Amino acid sequence: MTAGNQNPLHGVTLEQILNALVARYQWEGLAQRIDLRCFKSDPSIKSSLTFLRRTPWARERVEQLYVKMQRGR
Repeated sequence: MTAGNQNPLHGVTLEQILNALVARYQWEGLAQRIDLRCFKSDPSIKSSLTFLRRTPWARERVEQLYVKMQRGR
């Protein structure tokens, strides 16, 4: 296995991550787990992606929750 294959985020886009999290937790559950306004106030995939792409610390939290969700399967 290469190092890229061991990375759970390898080959997964931010949009795929966000869609998976919303499918699993819904917007309300996602907002409870990660306290971000883009998940609470009129949430949408497009607006959340825009915010997360511009805000590295928020993106990191979303990615961490996704990895945690994947390991819990």
